[in-house]
Amino acid sequence: MKLKVCGMKNENNILDVADLDPNYMGFIFYEKSSRYFDGVIPELPEHIKKIGVFVNSTFDYIKGKVEKYNLQGVQLHGDESPELCQRLKELELYVIKVFSIKNQFDFKVLEPYETVCDNYLFDTKGKEPGGNGYTFNWNVLKSYPSAKPYFLSGGIGLDQMDAILLFLKRPESYLCLGFDLNSKFETAAGLKDTTKLNDFKQKLIANNYEL
Repeated sequence: MKLKVCGMKNENNILDVADLDPNYMGFIFYEKSSRYFDGVIPELPEHIKKIGVFVNSTFDYIKGKVEKYNLQGVQLHGDESPELCQRLKELELYVIKVFSIKNQFDFKVLEPYETVCDNYLFDTKGKEPGGNGYTFNWNVLKSYPSAKPYFLSGGIGLDQMDAILLFLKRPESYLCLGFDLNSKFETAAGLKDTTKLNDFKQKLIANNYEL
């Protein structure tokens, strides 16, 4: 089970979160976001992968941020084409394609992306591309047709822990790679509460999930 902490912004807070040893840390390069990142990423342990989050950005814009911040991966939250995903894969980047779900979803839209991204991320469909702060109907994933592991996102927090543990016992969670954590673990936009993050991690460990 992997943890990705997204929407990092403050340099000292980035280091504090890194001490919790997440697998991935996400930096948002979408200017309309309150978590838009334009600061300095301090040196992180090599095993913590830096992921840039983009929404309908051009290849050149993404490539520029990858080079500036030495990103190891990208998370694409918009209507990015399979062709763009393929070009990013050719840069030897780890590519996560995001799809937003509410009460239903046509999984056929995944087909063109099967060979051009590493993982999917499913979040909640809302007014904004990500960061809506509430969960979608996880029962939709009973119809997930792919063999590609996915991240679960969208309003994940400590208050969902009982539901998360129940979900992880269900067959449709078999390919759940991990959780994308953001707004429910903040004291302000982009400022993460490390106590809450650690509580979430420890609850998974206490239930025999290896992190």
